[in-house]
Amino acid sequence: MIWALNSCKGTRTIAARCGAGAWRNSARLPAPRGYHASAARLDIAAAPSEKTGAMAEKYILNTYARPPIVLSHGKGSYVYDTGGKKYLDFTAGIAVTALGHSHPEVAAAVADQATKLVHCSNLYHNQWAPRLASEIVEATLAAYPQGTQGIYAKAADGTDSASLARVFFSNSGTEANEGALKFARKYGKHIAETGVLGKGTSEALRGDPNLKCNIVSFTGGFHGRSMGALSVTANPKYQKPFTPLIPGVQTAKYNSTEEIGAFVDERTCAVIVEPMQGEGGIHTAQVEFLRALRRRCDQVGALLIYDEIQCGLGRSGALWAHQLFPKDCSPDLLTMAKPLANGIPIGAILASSKVAALIKVGDHGTTFGGNPLACRVGTVVLGHITDTKFLEHVRAAGEVLEQELTVGLSQYLGNAVVELRGTGLLRGMQFSSDPAKVIDLARQRGLLLVGSAGNTVRLVPPLNTSIDDIKRGASILIDCVKQSVAEEGAK
Repeated sequence: MIWALNSCKGTRTIAARCGAGAWRNSARLPAPRGYHASAARLDIAAAPSEKTGAMAEKYILNTYARPPIVLSHGKGSYVYDTGGKKYLDFTAGIAVTALGHSHPEVAAAVADQATKLVHCSNLYHNQWAPRLASEIVEATLAAYPQGTQGIYAKAADGTDSASLARVFFSNSGTEANEGALKFARKYGKHIAETGVLGKGTSEALRGDPNLKCNIVSFTGGFHGRSMGALSVTANPKYQKPFTPLIPGVQTAKYNSTEEIGAFVDERTCAVIVEPMQGEGGIHTAQVEFLRALRRRCDQVGALLIYDEIQCGLGRSGALWAHQLFPKDCSPDLLTMAKPLANGIPIGAILASSKVAALIKVGDHGTTFGGNPLACRVGTVVLGHITDTKFLEHVRAAGEVLEQELTVGLSQYLGNAVVELRGTGLLRGMQFSSDPAKVIDLARQRGLLLVGSAGNTVRLVPPLNTSIDDIKRGASILIDCVKQSVAEEGAK
């Protein structure tokens, strides 16, 4: 269906429907400068990859190094380029499309909601944001009944058995982390102003809210590219072009319990950490490390923020990666995004009751966050991810992937392949040198991969990828490693 511009009493023009064909300019408005009818009818989807690439180079800001293919559509765990070539997708849009591509329930929810209400801003309630928020809170509590701290805290008088945590919706993981950092700064000011101090906090902070504002992050962490999130992302490659960053951020070594006492002190308002690092090379936190962070945060009155944007929502084989750890490792703030709406932009913060109680009207906001379209799709995704059998499949698929790679690459482990790491379907294969050749060979053979830090290939297929496709992807990857090693040895 094509829209035409028609004149209308009381307004200059309106958009009205017309049949298939060229634009009908019944209002006889002048054509936009540079407009050509033939260009308006161009079917972009049918444009060859060379033309699309040239168009991207001409009009899109150059912030990504992309291979010379143009994807046109996807189905399940596969995507297709404009030339018709089929690829097994082990990137899932960087751990986003948990239910795969063109999932029928997701497509139906998008199509139906698009005919009803896509956006109304946060000036008004919509049907789907409260529903998704309630499902996030209740599913989190149900999946970890042993939890008692942080986001799992319940009413002290025992009158309410439900979690007192609250949700804030954003549009991305970066925005979720920005919001969490803001909430932490306000919490730190509250602690300093009121004198409600942690056990290890001195009286020196009392009355000066600006003294308790430091944030501790960790090496290898990735929390986003906006200014606040970038400030806690300890990667010079990303940070250096944009310094000076926000003050008060300190970087400690990931998994180093020895450094916690030196970095997390009475001036710290928050610690932000990934229980499983994705961009940083697929590294998992040690139990004693997270336990020590929780204990130290309690001692000095700081908040513990878990960034589960990549490792959360089923990717680890549990609803949340931190739920694989003991209950004394629970966070005060939990950020999420990537798979929550299967590719529709959304992010969220799950805030504990002690944080939620401090956030007032006007403290934070967003125009698009919590829109009915994204939130409705979120309920579809969460309905699948919280299913016990779904999570069992993620764990089983992850074990098959690990086994296939371990056996198939046994002669290379410890040499060309340094290590296989990860849990569930968040896996990493570290190489002794740059794996760009392996990634390129895999793409040529119909397998899409994404890199990570430290010469690591990240393996993050859709969570519902079949066992057969997991084996197929592993087989292609093994062959590519063998070819790459052989070609390197022949030089």
